[in-house]
Amino acid sequence: MYFTDRGIEELVERRGDEQVSLEWLGERLRDFVDLNPEFETPIERFATWLARLDDEDDE
Repeated sequence: MYFTDRGIEELVERRGDEQVSLEWLGERLRDFVDLNPEFETPIERFATWLARLDDEDDE
């Protein structure tokens, strides 16, 4: 188990029944980076990965 799994498990446990839009998620990611600029690169990579998840060219 990775250290980040605990945070993911907490997220699913606390908010797993909620539905959110990608616009809402994007705003929360921006808020997070504003508060934690050292995470700008990982958040950018995560957002790009999510955006391209279904691209056939990346397979």
